[in-house]
Amino acid sequence: MTDTRIDPPVTAGERAMLRAWLDYHRQTLAAKCAGLTEEQLRLRSVPPSSMSLLGLVRHMADVERAWFRRRLNGEDLGGIYYSDDDPDGEFDNVDTASAEEAFATWHAEIEHARAAEEACADLDAMTKTDRQGVHYSLRWIMCHMVEEYARHNGHADLLRERIDGATGE
Repeated sequence: MTDTRIDPPVTAGERAMLRAWLDYHRQTLAAKCAGLTEEQLRLRSVPPSSMSLLGLVRHMADVERAWFRRRLNGEDLGGIYYSDDDPDGEFDNVDTASAEEAFATWHAEIEHARAAEEACADLDAMTKTDRQGVHYSLRWIMCHMVEEYARHNGHADLLRERIDGATGE
């Protein structure tokens, strides 16, 4: 596995630091998937889990959309890979899913997320839509996204090691 990630700075303002760590974790997921075939990206972890690297990419596309476009921007959008009838669709429906499409969708959602974040005046900006009556600050969303990626990158570490033995930070 080639590591082309850009390390976050050791000193920076809060917003620049959050952006750098979020991008670092986005790059980490991409690195864990790099160089694998579509078949390898679809490999599941351990039953009963339906988790795969391709499922993680699809999941993170939905997570980026949910927090930055739906909640922060208030866009009226549904899930990309899941629905009320198929709540784990991003993980469960990878057997015939296109890796190329999933990565393109994930990258597009990241670009939408960056634009939404940059459009906010400051980290105290609040979401336009609520989740169970709670509005979230951009600061909270960015911290949550770092946490979300970090947790799933731990899963990606194990999945990648199972596929071809590759390990790394």
